Amino acid sequence: LSAGARQAFVAKEPILAAIGAGIPINSSSGHMIIDIGGGTSEVAVISLGGIVTAHSVRVAGDKIDAAITEYIKKKYNLAIGTQSAEEIKIKVGTALPQKELRFMEIQGRDLILGLPRNIKISNNEVCEAISDVLAEIIQAAKHVLSETPPELSADIMNKGIIMAGGGALLPKINELVAQSTGVPCFIADEPLFCVIRGTGTVLEHLDEYKIVVMSKK
Repeated sequence: LSAGARQAFVAKEPILAAIGAGIPINSSSGHMIIDIGGGTSEVAVISLGGIVTAHSVRVAGDKIDAAITEYIKKKYNLAIGTQSAEEIKIKVGTALPQKELRFMEIQGRDLILGLPRNIKISNNEVCEAISDVLAEIIQAAKHVLSETPPELSADIMNKGIIMAGGGALLPKINELVAQSTGVPCFIADEPLFCVIRGTGTVLEHLDEYKIVVMSKK
């Protein structure tokens, strides 16, 4: 407001992600969304335009990158940068072990000699490196499911969990969530843009969404 905006609202991220993912948030049935961003992962059950139960953990894309960096440091005595870790995640990252091995060559600094060195890392090594981080996100999902009213749990079981955010682009992550929770899990269309698309929708239809989505500040 001090910057000159006529009105300002605070919107809840899981609701925006759900709108952007095409979930009918105003329906009476329950919908569950997992939004894995850069800094936080948000898990929420939404019904009648509001959040029924939600949990947020500071474990997301950045922590996944950090886990890859740490793994390479411990296993190969090699220091790599954050950008390299993210590149590894995007190119050979996987949430579940794969039958077909894929490798990526990376350059880093040898921690003993202090000299540049190249190594090859496989998709299954990345899977091992990030498993603990993904387990924390799954724990948040289980926590939300355990606090969901039974009738809404039935809806979620029938419709499945929707995943959004950049973290949803990690191959097989929906399969890992489905295996761990016993609930079907699907990736939203263009998961990276769900939150921003939801924000745009809210702005276009402010009167409709004003009551259910936002608290005025």
